[in-house]
Amino acid sequence: MATIDKSDLASSFHSVAAEYDTARPSYPDALFDAIEELTGRPLAGADVLDVGAGTGISTRALLARGARVTAVEPTPGMAERLHALAPDLPLVRGDGNALPFRDSCADLVGYAQAFHWTDPARSVPEAVRVLRPGGALALWWNVKDPEVPWVREQSARMAAACKQYHDYRAPMDGPGNLARFDLRVGTATLRWERRISVETALLDQLSRSYVAVLSPAEREQVLAAEREALLARFPDGVVVEPFGLHLTVGVSEGRP
Repeated sequence: MATIDKSDLASSFHSVAAEYDTARPSYPDALFDAIEELTGRPLAGADVLDVGAGTGISTRALLARGARVTAVEPTPGMAERLHALAPDLPLVRGDGNALPFRDSCADLVGYAQAFHWTDPARSVPEAVRVLRPGGALALWWNVKDPEVPWVREQSARMAAACKQYHDYRAPMDGPGNLARFDLRVGTATLRWERRISVETALLDQLSRSYVAVLSPAEREQVLAAEREALLARFPDGVVVEPFGLHLTVGVSEGRP
């Protein structure tokens, strides 16, 4: 596989923010129940930093649970989309490697589909710095179930077509990244699925960084081939996407 240019991939989200917000999966309520269970405190009334907030998919879900959320997003297009959807939401341009916040200001630092864009050697100490005693760092990823044949086939197609293809499995070693920073680590894996149209599934693929960095002609070719493959698998035009939702929580051992 070709060397992956992480900065190039991260900046690609600027041009696909609308597709990202429209087509990316959200999160079931069970995720936020699990966060509360592993942190030992309710989200309602908690001060939360949603780092790498993107267009605000996780931000809006956290707000619905009663949290006081500040979104943190470095990419201009994503931040603009988030602000357009939620103009009253506190939004800070920044990233997890150097959080622009004072010490001990948050009860929870959350990363939804975003922690792999950081350097854990920098981002975990930064999260610990801004957490109050007993606060927690939570990392979560929706990952399509690789045990399902059509998901494996899709991954193989994308890996063959996209030089910068990557999946989440290597970078989402949450327990390994958190345990060495004196955090009490807990994990949970939730299973869920969503049903979407083939066109929404294609928008989802377009919002992936390894597709977004392709030239327009390359993207058109990749998505046309993917449309054909999905319609062959789902002739009624409804794609059933099975997910494993992987959550890692690290609680600061400091106590109030």
